[in-house]
Amino acid sequence: MTTRNLFQPTRLGSLELPNAVVMAPLTRQRSLQPGNIPSELNATYYAQRASAGLIISEATQVCPEGQGYAWTPGIHSAEQVEGWKKVTRAVHDKGGRIVLQLWHVGRISHPLLQPDGVDPVAPSAIQAKADCYVQEADGSHHREPTAKPRALALDEIPGVVAAYAQGAANALRAGFDGVEVHAANGYLLDQFLCSGSNQRTDAYGGSAANRARLVLQVIDAVIATTGDSGRVGVRISPMGTFGDISDANPRETFGYLVEQLNSRNLAYLHINKPDWLGGTFEGFDDLLRELRDRYQGRIILAGGLDSSSAEQALASGLADAVAFGRPYIANPDLVERLRQGAALNQPDANTFYGGAEAGYTDYPTLG
Repeated sequence: MTTRNLFQPTRLGSLELPNAVVMAPLTRQRSLQPGNIPSELNATYYAQRASAGLIISEATQVCPEGQGYAWTPGIHSAEQVEGWKKVTRAVHDKGGRIVLQLWHVGRISHPLLQPDGVDPVAPSAIQAKADCYVQEADGSHHREPTAKPRALALDEIPGVVAAYAQGAANALRAGFDGVEVHAANGYLLDQFLCSGSNQRTDAYGGSAANRARLVLQVIDAVIATTGDSGRVGVRISPMGTFGDISDANPRETFGYLVEQLNSRNLAYLHINKPDWLGGTFEGFDDLLRELRDRYQGRIILAGGLDSSSAEQALASGLADAVAFGRPYIANPDLVERLRQGAALNQPDANTFYGGAEAGYTDYPTLG
């Protein structure tokens, strides 16, 4: 496998990138209300970061039921599609490339975020020890423990697959260069995939093949929607714990999934390291190397990387591109800062979620 560095052009499927630096998906909770609609403010934010080899948008719900945090954008209404057109146009005008991350939170939600105040859905009726972010009827907002979900009925699952496919179609209509299926970080597809949240006894539970069934059906539907054009990526988070997710045998579960992905025409597989929030995960490095050996396509690696570890991942062939999350919050010109070895602005955690320009579009660039 050829080695490359951060600033060399690279190819992911049909996406030609001028460098190997990817902006990771970052939930910022700044969509226009009501309607969870992207706005000119979002367009400014993404356009500022268009020097990235590729931008992966913030997670974007494919249906109203897919929402788990207040003010996150959707891709299921005509107004949202029109809003996203402002974003893609602004990024393309700056010479950038951007794909949309397709999202359904599953059990990481609350009736305050669900249509008609119903319970959120999941593979099984197992409540997560996690939080979501809600807005009350009086406008107040706060963190709230996730509600106990209800298990999706078998005849509801095709509707979930269809929502992802429609989200992909809407993303292409909005001008995105591709889409990423979010199967990571404890959200719906990850909930089906991992044994700790999936206790089903039908065709979607039990064996690794059954638990991976929905993920693969969604990927196949999204690829069919995009015309098998090499514009679909998939994000996974083996051994992750975010959203109270767990799996009894990550090597078996994710090894099976990766083997199945080899027969799909993906642009890339995006692997999120489990230590992005800190902590150590014994055995992950070995699992990552095994997945790299078993997967025949291109890999983006994300999670707590700096310029040195990113270069090492590229030089070793472990990754073909590297994604930076929090550094991109505070450094819209991250590529140039990495190129020059310049100091990085430090992000203000108080402005990560919600708000307006402060901590969003007002970070300085070099010079």
